[in-house]
Amino acid sequence: MPAKKRFNAFEDLSSAGNGSKLGLPDMGVTPAEEPQVERIERIPPSQMMPDRFQPRRLLPPGLRQAFFSGKINCYQAAIDWLEMAKSDSGIHAEVERLQLMGSSFGEHGQIKSITGTWAANTAGEYIFQIETGERRFWAACLAYASSGAREEPLLRVEVVSRPTRQRQVLENRHAEPPSAVEQACEVASLILAELGITPDPNENDDYEFFRQARNQRMPAGLWERITPIMQLTRPRMVQLLNLLQFPSTLLDQADRYRLPERVLREVLATPRDGWERMLKLAIQNSLTSDEVAEIATAPTTNGEKDRVSRPVLPEPGRQAARTFRRFVTSLEELDEYGRDQAMDEIADSVVVKGNGENALDVLEELARLIRARLERR
Repeated sequence: MPAKKRFNAFEDLSSAGNGSKLGLPDMGVTPAEEPQVERIERIPPSQMMPDRFQPRRLLPPGLRQAFFSGKINCYQAAIDWLEMAKSDSGIHAEVERLQLMGSSFGEHGQIKSITGTWAANTAGEYIFQIETGERRFWAACLAYASSGAREEPLLRVEVVSRPTRQRQVLENRHAEPPSAVEQACEVASLILAELGITPDPNENDDYEFFRQARNQRMPAGLWERITPIMQLTRPRMVQLLNLLQFPSTLLDQADRYRLPERVLREVLATPRDGWERMLKLAIQNSLTSDEVAEIATAPTTNGEKDRVSRPVLPEPGRQAARTFRRFVTSLEELDEYGRDQAMDEIADSVVVKGNGENALDVLEELARLIRARLERR
C-alpha cells in the first residue's frame, strides 16, 4: 500500500464564530456533550490518518517524521515500532499496552468507535482524519503487522460533523492517565483552540505548536472554560505549561518514561545546562522529586558541573539511606525515655538475630563518616 501525503483536518477548530468554544457551535454545548454523528462506517487503517498535533503522542519521535511526511505507511511504521521496542524499555511498555488492546479486538471486538471526519489532502484524496481513538488505530496496525495476516482489519468509525480538541482531551483523560508531558500539551492545545491558533503543517517540531500557548495573553474566562475539562486548578495548569520549556528531545524522553510532574519541576529548577544529565539520572534511577532536589543542592568543591554529574546511589542503597533518615527523624521526635526504650529494643533485636557484630561495624563506620563531615564545616 503506497504511503500518502499527510494533512491536518483540525485547522478550522475555532472558526464557528465568536461564541464558539473549541470549535463547538454557538448552542450552549457542554464539555461532556456527545458529538453529532453523521454516519458509522467500517474502514481499514490505511484509509485513516491520526492527528499529528494530538496532545497524546503515541508514535515514537524516530518514526513521526517519516510517517507524517508520507515516506512510510501505517503498517511499515508499526513494523519499525515493534523493532524499536526490542531495545527501549519505554517504547516496549507502550507497545505492550497497545498490543494488549489489539488482542482484545479479536476476542471481544472493537468496543468503542474511532471518531473523526473525511477530508481531502493536497493530492485531492479523501482520508479519514482521526479525532479520537488513535490508540485503537495503532493497536490494530500493530496487531496486523505482527500477525502476518493478508487482509487488512476493518475498524468501526463514527463520522462527526466537527472534530474538536476538547473531545480529544476528554477521550485521552478517560482512556488512560496522561503523563505530565501529555497533560502539558493538553492544556496548551485547549488554550490554542480557544484562541483560534491552528498548527502550521510545515513546522518540523510538533512541540513548537504547543509552546505557543506560553506566550499568549489569556482573555477573561479562558481558564474557567478549560478547568472543567482538565479537572485541574489554574496554578497546576500553569505549572504544567512551564514544562514545555524543556527541549523537545527531553520532553520526548520524559513522556516515554512517564516521569512525574513533581520530578520534572525539580529538574526544571536546576541550571539549564544540567537538565539533560539530571533527566537521565531521574529515568535511570527512578528518582523521586526529593532525591532530585537533594542531588541538585548537594555541596561540591569543583563547581556546578560536578554537582549535577554526581553519581546516584543505586538501589538498595538509596532505600537504606531513606530508611535511616526516617529512623533518625523518628528518634528525634521521642522524649529521652522513649528514645532509650527504642534503642534497647533495636539492640536486643539485632543481637538475637545474629546481626550484632555487623550492625556495630556499620554504625561505627557511619559515625566516623559523620564526624569527618562535621569537622569539615
